[in-house]
Amino acid sequence: MAEKQAAMTEAVYYILLSLQRPNHGYGIIQNTLELTGGRLELGAGTLYGAINTLLDKQWIRLYSEDKKSRKKKQYILTERGLLALQQEVRRLEELVENGRQVWSVKVLEPEILSEECLPAAQVTLGGIS
Repeated sequence: MAEKQAAMTEAVYYILLSLQRPNHGYGIIQNTLELTGGRLELGAGTLYGAINTLLDKQWIRLYSEDKKSRKKKQYILTERGLLALQQEVRRLEELVENGRQVWSVKVLEPEILSEECLPAAQVTLGGIS
């Protein structure tokens, strides 16, 4: 049985996705922007804080370092990190599938979306906002 792991933050998820090949901090930021269509921009504090945590967990390792410039460190995913990423993808797939199952029931039964059932939500055509 696989060890249960806490849900990853979105930043950690995209950092790990970005490190399937050697990459440096700026490359990780650019890759995340590309993958999310610009929706998620990692700040330096978030990025390097997460990198330090991922190094401590041994989910990533230092791949190469230019001793002349602290900005030239490249990191890469480890086998442990890959397993964690795969586990997170399965967890996210389960979330999406469960949402689709529940949502399909609500779409078929619109009376479930009445204001009495969802007093704190605003019911709109095609969904809840």
